[in-house]
Amino acid sequence: MDSITQAALGAAIGHSLLGNELGKKAALLGAVIATIPDLDVILYAIYSPLEMLSIHRGFSHSIAFTFIAAFVLTFLFTRFQWTRRISKKKIWLFSWLCLITHILLDTCTAYGTQVLMPISDARLGLDCINVVDPVYTLPLIIGLGLSMLRKIALPNKVGLLISLVYLMMTFGIKEVLIERIVKRELHESSIEYSEFKTTPVGFAGIHWYAVARNDDSLYLKKFSWLEDLDSEFVSFPIHEHLLDRVDSDLVEGIKWFSKGLYTVEQRDGTIRFFNLQVDMRGFVDDGVQLAPTAGYFELKEEEDGTWQLSSGTVLPQ
Repeated sequence: MDSITQAALGAAIGHSLLGNELGKKAALLGAVIATIPDLDVILYAIYSPLEMLSIHRGFSHSIAFTFIAAFVLTFLFTRFQWTRRISKKKIWLFSWLCLITHILLDTCTAYGTQVLMPISDARLGLDCINVVDPVYTLPLIIGLGLSMLRKIALPNKVGLLISLVYLMMTFGIKEVLIERIVKRELHESSIEYSEFKTTPVGFAGIHWYAVARNDDSLYLKKFSWLEDLDSEFVSFPIHEHLLDRVDSDLVEGIKWFSKGLYTVEQRDGTIRFFNLQVDMRGFVDDGVQLAPTAGYFELKEEEDGTWQLSSGTVLPQ
């Protein structure tokens, strides 16, 4: 999720657990701790774009990291005069909850989170909430704000409860409504597929994109559980052969990141790799051909034979 949401969740947890002992400082500390896992973005200055595909939301977003970091934070906080009177157990629980909820919330998005590092580099994602969703964030901010203004705990707890119920609701909509509709329409369209996924578009879990794959093509369609969009699946050839001459490590990395949900095209001497695992913003017509989504990886061969990875955006015409 976005940094504002993660900070709001951490602040709400901090106020709930340590508000009586630390007052407003509890919310501030919770917000700071909850954003620690995302500090891995600093490493973009050191590592290549390919390396950062596995580093971002890697070990810093693992369960193991939350335990280690909570112990380190507990050691640091017990050195401060204003936190020394709070038990180490409570400080550890506070730190751990701010961290683990960050990881769990990110796991609900489409990007994927390596929660089992270093045991496994599998990226887990429930794909049930958008990275930015004000319907989830606003109850946290409003509840915390009212609690701090009125000096009562109830609004903050209500805000946490509303956000949790909303998150569970989006997961239920995905599993009970959307995926059943997608499977039925794939069958009615006589589309054979080896895998498919659905992910929300926008907020409130109203609109969703579905992408299905077989050996040769991807099929995309927008769905809604509130209205009939009267659209059909759009097919995009995968063009796997275009990757044959690209550096094998580079290809392996971007395929791992896309979890097999990608399509490739050649344009102006470069190769565009559309990753539908993460980026499903909708079709874009640039005047030459229809793209499955706006964002893509650009693979370009240099004069020395090496391949460079960068990102680009399809501009509509």
